[in-house]
Amino acid sequence: MKRPRYTGGEVTLRRMLAIAFPMIVSTASETVMLFFNRWFVSLLGSEYIPASMSGGLTQFVFTSLFAGIVGYVNALVAQYHGAGRRERCVQVVSQGLMLSVVFYPLLLALVPLVHLGFQWAGHGPRQVQLEFSYFRILMGGSFLFLAQGVLAGYFVGLGKTRVVMVASVLGIFVNLPLNWMLVLGRLGLPRMGMEGAALGTLGGSAFIVAILAISYLRSAGYRTYRGWSAWKPRWDLMKRLLRYGTPVGVELFVNVFAFNVFVLLLQSYGPSVAAAVTITFNWDLVAFIPMLGVGSAVTAMAGQRVGAGDIPGARRVAYLGLRLAWAYAGTMVIVFVVGAPVLVEVFSRGFGAGDEQILPLARVLLRLAALYTLADATGVVFSGALRGAGDTKWVLIISGILHWVMASGAFVLIRVVHAPPVAVWLFFVCFVMSVATSMFIRHRRGAWEKMRLVEAAPPAAAAGEL
Repeated sequence: MKRPRYTGGEVTLRRMLAIAFPMIVSTASETVMLFFNRWFVSLLGSEYIPASMSGGLTQFVFTSLFAGIVGYVNALVAQYHGAGRRERCVQVVSQGLMLSVVFYPLLLALVPLVHLGFQWAGHGPRQVQLEFSYFRILMGGSFLFLAQGVLAGYFVGLGKTRVVMVASVLGIFVNLPLNWMLVLGRLGLPRMGMEGAALGTLGGSAFIVAILAISYLRSAGYRTYRGWSAWKPRWDLMKRLLRYGTPVGVELFVNVFAFNVFVLLLQSYGPSVAAAVTITFNWDLVAFIPMLGVGSAVTAMAGQRVGAGDIPGARRVAYLGLRLAWAYAGTMVIVFVVGAPVLVEVFSRGFGAGDEQILPLARVLLRLAALYTLADATGVVFSGALRGAGDTKWVLIISGILHWVMASGAFVLIRVVHAPPVAVWLFFVCFVMSVATSMFIRHRRGAWEKMRLVEAAPPAAAAGEL
């Protein structure tokens, strides 16, 4: 059966920018919110910085499994859009939201286990108290993160990324004032510290979800296919979302869990190393998170092309995305190498006596981070292209193996060999490069070209644009 012709435009750098740039701005907005969240708590003292990172990262670990599953709405919507199945795009969103409702109580049930995990990592009582209070509140609002992934995935899958950009940018104007007022106790509010940082984050997320939900309900696609047909459970779609999204969720969970173990092990060197590592990763996120915007755009555009049967176009999407990601990553390499002394000073205002070792180590780690920034960009782009095509199981296997090799190696270096922090960081640099190389080789070999996620449109399928 012949598929309807996909009319999304040619694969050009201009079209890539039209989809990717709003996603870069969107993810950069999230970086801004996260950066200032940690900056506000850094004003309370150096012990607050690692607590905010470990608490926030642990929340992301436990949310990532389910967020990866429902977030695969992006790729499914893209492929159905490319295949001409407009009504299925709306139906996929409904299944993603239903799964989010099911997953939320499962996430809440995991909260009590984490307090023991922080203690196992060797953190002191004060750090455990701070990081768990931050983690607990964020987990209470974890449904917001799931719903945001589903709704944003719809618009990204269609290539309408400006909606996501506007929601994320406006979210800054809610998140930052809330953090300022709640963390530091401004405008007559009590000084809530870590709890205030978590509540400010949830406030910004709720505002973003509200904008995305309103935009979705007002979209042409939803207005065309709304009603019981749009919202009723569709087991074929739910199974498809679970089949292809579960490897993504498991991969995200396994990878972030391994990375969290790595961070917790580094923090076991002591408060000074913990603060230096957190400062470094705060700036690393400025480089990394906007690349995820490019990766999301690559997943959507590659999915659209594969759904339309345009394999050469899908391959071209990946290499255009690589050029775009490298342009940004190359700029950040220069910033990290040249500007390291100035960058690490930004977080030093709350430091006191005994914190003299933090800044020199942070400068070294940040300059070494420049070594893997281009590799990060490569891995993000090619893994995004593979996910868009449906090659999620392979990405799970190889990425999961490499991440746990990294975590296990860090354990040996820190707990057995007692290697210095810089040596462990160089090991991490090699790990990032190995992930990027693996994703590039897999994409180049082309096994993904034979995969199909969605069925072709029947002759009577609606052909209207969403």
